[in-house]
Amino acid sequence: MSSDRNSWNIKASRTAHQAHNPIRAIVDKLKLNPNVTKPLISLSIGDPTIFGNFNTDPSINEAVSRQLDSYRANGYPPADGTLAARAAIAEANNDPSAPVAPNDVILANGCSGALEMCINVLCNEGQNILVPRPGFSLYASLAATRFVETRYYNLLPDEDWQVDLKQLESLIDEKTSAILVNNPSNPCGSVYSKEHLQAILAIAEKHHVPIIADEIYHDLVFKGRESYRMATLTDSVPILSVGGLAKKWLVPGWRIGWILIHDRHGAFAQEVHHGLHQLAQLILGPNSLIQAALPDILEKTPASFYQDTIKQLEKNVDLSIRELSKINGLKPVNPQGAMYMMVGIDIEKFKDIESDVDFGAKLLDEENVVCLPGQCFQYPNYIRLVLTPTYDRLEEAFKRLDEFCTRHRK
Repeated sequence: MSSDRNSWNIKASRTAHQAHNPIRAIVDKLKLNPNVTKPLISLSIGDPTIFGNFNTDPSINEAVSRQLDSYRANGYPPADGTLAARAAIAEANNDPSAPVAPNDVILANGCSGALEMCINVLCNEGQNILVPRPGFSLYASLAATRFVETRYYNLLPDEDWQVDLKQLESLIDEKTSAILVNNPSNPCGSVYSKEHLQAILAIAEKHHVPIIADEIYHDLVFKGRESYRMATLTDSVPILSVGGLAKKWLVPGWRIGWILIHDRHGAFAQEVHHGLHQLAQLILGPNSLIQAALPDILEKTPASFYQDTIKQLEKNVDLSIRELSKINGLKPVNPQGAMYMMVGIDIEKFKDIESDVDFGAKLLDEENVVCLPGQCFQYPNYIRLVLTPTYDRLEEAFKRLDEFCTRHRK
């Protein structure tokens, strides 16, 4: 064994070169103007806790505190999660149409970690995965690090962001490894009807393609809407459903996510079920303390906590639609759930705005308001707004948006 090396020449791996966050690539170009005296208002960060108006319920903190004081949750948990935690998740998500046992639950490092495991277990290099456009940028980023092609299926803004079913089906070929469906949606705030989800499932069944269902915002839906888990609507399509504590329980930093394995006709039994348990070995499970508190969190959090969260979001939605609809050149799409909304920009109505990225950069420079350009989600000439700031911050942000658009309109 020999080596011809005579100097340091260390290169990053292929995986590292593939890692890319399009949101960071765009946001890093947005520069704060040091001469702006108005306080910064960020409508860009999908963390509901940062403004202080969306706090977790005291009972949730107490559940963690009890485990902390017990000294019994400080060791390594099983790689796929403790039995008590998996049983609690199974019980909380069980449905007669889609039964779940503890062995069908895998805990992960947040919902993003759960998504990574799903893509890792279903996708091989050279295959492709279908993801929504506009959609959460992490999907494509995770696929890229596995050298998996991302194919985008279109969502239709004039139809409440429903899937263009014909275009979706046209993307499927023999190398398609999964269809990823995000419902309720980030960034759109859309909530699909039972019938629309069944139509997506019919395509998956026809072509024998499994579903990854990103359902982290399940139950975060507004008045008049209902959220359906995809697994409850089929007895034939195998589904990996991901969820977690982050949004509904308002603790994104606790990094607890999970995968629910909804097998059908043994499609996952031979390899995928075992493969997920094998992949779990790589991180030895998420935070042991929060796992120990999960049974109490899932069982004992009062319903009023969830209801109060929804009410505050609905109040912010009403304000957002009312004020943004008044601004000539902007077209808000009414959200039905989650914590976000998309707003169209009529570029032709502005004299010196070239794109959504240009809109966002100038808005920050002149008004100290941050929003994410639609290009972060593969959807130009839109911006995404977060609906979790305090009511008064939103009022001020929309006032500044109005003034900004007035200055730049033709």
